[in-house]
Amino acid sequence: MELTDEERYNIEQRTYDCKPTLTDSQVLEFCKQGFLMLEGVVPDEINRRTFEYLENNTYYEPTEILREKWFVEAVILNTQAAGAIRSLLGASFGLPILMSQHRVKCPTSAQGWHRDASSKFGPELTSLQVFYYPQNTPEELGPTEILPGSHLSYARQIGHYGSIRGAHKTTAPAGSIFITVYSIWHRRAASTADGMRHMLKYNYWRTLSPERDWIREPDFDFDSANYGPDRLQSAQMFYWLCGKETQFRWVGGQAWPMRYSRGANYKPYGSPSAPPRRK
Repeated sequence: MELTDEERYNIEQRTYDCKPTLTDSQVLEFCKQGFLMLEGVVPDEINRRTFEYLENNTYYEPTEILREKWFVEAVILNTQAAGAIRSLLGASFGLPILMSQHRVKCPTSAQGWHRDASSKFGPELTSLQVFYYPQNTPEELGPTEILPGSHLSYARQIGHYGSIRGAHKTTAPAGSIFITVYSIWHRRAASTADGMRHMLKYNYWRTLSPERDWIREPDFDFDSANYGPDRLQSAQMFYWLCGKETQFRWVGGQAWPMRYSRGANYKPYGSPSAPPRRK
């Protein structure tokens, strides 16, 4: 049954529900990379209105914008973004309670690599950090730079590094939203153009226990899926999101989730669906 606006948006508790839009493969890719880009999903009119709002309200936490119906409907409850967030955080996810403005006068040097305060390492995905560009943000305006997969590493001391191979600059057109694991390493890239760069940052929250209630792919195979270079951590996060935390097991070495095959009926050694080891 289709949800009504009243059912979807609980204003008092600030929760929201909608249909999930991500598939098994897309959720696993998010576990591996730690971020998802949604380019140009906010209408131009809203982008212009947001830009003007931020030009006039220069406070670094313009949380009152969360009371603006036009902004909530087009950005906070944006159909494509909300569908992805619903897939990752489950039904009735919590809506933002604080808005941060990253207003930067360009040109400027690169920021240091960092994880935001209260970051926690582990497979649990209990919140998401989301960024919104109300203006075209090319490399010259110093977009946020992200280290894909860095949410899976317990590394503490990379803030002193400069350029890092594999880093991803989130260059994007106006109206773009990108979703990240809260603990991902990121920074503001260096800018060379003249002008003001605006960006808003906010969080969504999990309210229910995880379960695999996004779009299921009939042929998705947990045993043979590609869990990426940090396969142990990404597999554990994916299993946690599926509500299968108690089924996850790790043997180590060349066992699952290493990706290899020895025939259609072969179960990788140590995989959760393989026959249990003898005691």
